[in-house]
Amino acid sequence: MKIDELFGVAGKVAIITGGSRGIGEMIARAYVENGAKVYITARKAEACNRLAQELSKSGECVSIPADLSSTNEIERFAREIEKHEKKIDILVNNAGASWGETFDKFPEAGWDKVMTVNVKSVFFLSQRLAKLLEAAGRDDDFARIINIGSIDGLHVSEIETYSYAASKAAVIHLTKMMAKFLAARKIAVNAIAPGFFPSKMTKDLPMEKIAATTPMKRVGRPEDMAGLALYLGSKASSFLCGAVIPIDGGRATTV
Repeated sequence: MKIDELFGVAGKVAIITGGSRGIGEMIARAYVENGAKVYITARKAEACNRLAQELSKSGECVSIPADLSSTNEIERFAREIEKHEKKIDILVNNAGASWGETFDKFPEAGWDKVMTVNVKSVFFLSQRLAKLLEAAGRDDDFARIINIGSIDGLHVSEIETYSYAASKAAVIHLTKMMAKFLAARKIAVNAIAPGFFPSKMTKDLPMEKIAATTPMKRVGRPEDMAGLALYLGSKASSFLCGAVIPIDGGRATTV
């Protein structure tokens, strides 16, 4: 029942997609600073490499840039991981894209890009890395897949981001499907549904207004995401399977 044993991730190997900024960076930082070996990937190599170099001052962080919207890139990324690791304890599917436009003007490109990055890549990267995850799973501590959804997949957003909201609803249901069928392989699959956190995706949004209309009167902080990610990656969440946890200050869950 000790904190370090229940909530610790020391010695675990984690992969975080979209790990160079925003929520991905928050999770990467939490894992590295608590003793996990972390691989981060992102489309922009410079940002990915820069963060890995910074985080390596606190622990072990490796950058493998990749564009996971491409199945060829998923394969290349997985092969790079296999060169270094025999097992993966935690896969955080965080990489995401958004597109805002009115209903009448919403383009096909905005639909396809978002669905590919937010849904297709989640499934096919998980599929490709399943054997490494399976190798890490134990009866008393399964390997983990943590999918990053959104509260926009749980409620109707005030913003016209049609493909984003649909994609995050898909991620939430995909999480439950994966959880059901991967549990037999000692892989537990759960999802985080974030509300508003500071990131490139939210930089143009009226965050002060959003905070004012949220029951807890603020937006998310890095430590909020870090705490939940540590829980989902540690033994403390050993009996959690197919869960979707909103972290939004009550915005979607009570308003």
